[in-house]
Amino acid sequence: MPQQQIPRSRAALARRCTAVVETRWFAVTVFALILLNAALLGVETYSGIVADHQHWLRLAEHLCLAAFTVEIVLRLAAHADRPGEFFRDPWNLFDLAVVLCAFLPVVRENTTVLRLLRLARVLRTARFLPQLRIVLVAVARSLPGTLSFLLVGALLLYVYAMVGWVFFGGHDPEHYGSIGRAVLTLFLLMTLDGIGDAVHAGLDISRWSLLYYGSYVLLASFVLVNVLIGVVITSLDEAREMDGTTTSEPRPHTVRPEHTALAHRIEEARRALDELERELIRTPSPPADDNHPRIPTAQRRD
Repeated sequence: MPQQQIPRSRAALARRCTAVVETRWFAVTVFALILLNAALLGVETYSGIVADHQHWLRLAEHLCLAAFTVEIVLRLAAHADRPGEFFRDPWNLFDLAVVLCAFLPVVRENTTVLRLLRLARVLRTARFLPQLRIVLVAVARSLPGTLSFLLVGALLLYVYAMVGWVFFGGHDPEHYGSIGRAVLTLFLLMTLDGIGDAVHAGLDISRWSLLYYGSYVLLASFVLVNVLIGVVITSLDEAREMDGTTTSEPRPHTVRPEHTALAHRIEEARRALDELERELIRTPSPPADDNHPRIPTAQRRD
């Protein structure tokens, strides 16, 4: 086959597959298959249904896997003339990995791993739900800031747990008898659940417990939580901007019929005004009468 016919055949294949992949019925079908796969996973948790309909459930799983395989093949064929664009999209790589892993012998023999892969298919709904895709990208982008938050939170918990063990360990060993118990107690108090009882119990031991719990609540429940919310909101804005710049495609500008009619009328009125102006310029002014000389404009205004 000549070398020039290969790009043409690839371009023709890409056009045909793109016409199928970009249709609405294709997206709706794949979305329905993902929901069906999720429903099958839920049904398989009932041992009675699995025992009675094991053959049909396995057949449905094979059909879903075959449908997902056809879908990913069509998406690959839609990028036959530009395969690099397919692998630059992280969602395409995720879909390809989820489908290919189901064919690995080690995965197919392990029921637990296979179910986890089937559960991962549910995340593919993000491809068809832009808002969910933005949230997932925001969560991924907020991981570095979240790790920093967890590090600061762990340091804060450790310091306050040590202080709590020193002051309350002998009087309240159930909650502060060890560093582990103290950390668990303070972690639960971070949600402000039971903070009132803890303050009252601490006041029976020392008045300084009010300062201890007050500073802890201020730092852990207000400052750190607000910092985490700020990190997530910033990542959400960045993810929304990324999704708008990478996935948005220019759409042709459509002109409404009423706008077209109005534009025609404005153009006709403009032409009529231009014609009237030209007629006024061509029309000569009437000759001045000797008995009634013309009065200059400036005197006439006076």
